[in-house]
Amino acid sequence: MARKVLIISTIVFLGVLAGCGGVDSGRGQLVSSRGKGKTIVNVAATTETDIVEQVAVNRQAYHKGIEELAEYYRKTGNNMKLDWARKELGALDAIPQYNYIIEAGVAGPELKASESIPAADELYSQAVALEEKAGAIVVVKDENLLRKALEKYNLLIRKYPSSDKIGDAAYRAAGIYVHFKDYTIAMLYLQRTYEWDPETPYPARFEVAYIFDEYLHRRAEALDAYQQAMKALRNEYEFPVWRKYAEKRIAELSGSNEKIE
Repeated sequence: MARKVLIISTIVFLGVLAGCGGVDSGRGQLVSSRGKGKTIVNVAATTETDIVEQVAVNRQAYHKGIEELAEYYRKTGNNMKLDWARKELGALDAIPQYNYIIEAGVAGPELKASESIPAADELYSQAVALEEKAGAIVVVKDENLLRKALEKYNLLIRKYPSSDKIGDAAYRAAGIYVHFKDYTIAMLYLQRTYEWDPETPYPARFEVAYIFDEYLHRRAEALDAYQQAMKALRNEYEFPVWRKYAEKRIAELSGSNEKIE
């Protein structure tokens, strides 16, 4: 019996060894529980922006700390711990990190595109150049460049809220969000386009309706948005393609051809 138990124990032990992911992998040194830890930010006493900024600082500090640790182990020749640190860095780089602040939401609908500001114009030109460079190949877009363009559009809105380019920046940012399939955020930027610049040359209202209709499948809201877009037309020549499409969809959504959900 004892011999049988020993054999079973040996098999189990060998099985664990086989699946442990390599020699000196550090599995026994993994932190048992992260827990909540000490509160760094008092949520009740701060804004979302304060907390997000603290998160960004903590992210950078954590990454830098592990980099310094890896460099220390490289210099001291501790290859086992160097391997652990490099694995942790790789895992950190693989984790999605979100920018929780949506600039168009923070700015609100009251901004007015009213002033010509050279610095804002330059920032807008830089963003457009990045966006166009990202889409130089039609089929494949450089999404990292798109994100950099988006950062510049958002920086313009945040830094120059009275610039006559904020409506343009919002509209182009919306297009990037559509590319990433962030449709709810895209709609917010499209709404800001005509809220900030009532004379906008872009068909932002129609595009809000289209997103409701084709991407989110919220037909009742799409119908209302198409109708509002048609009412906002300033003349019979404005957005003829969008007008024709909206008329078709209004007829379909308000008639018996399609059930409104």
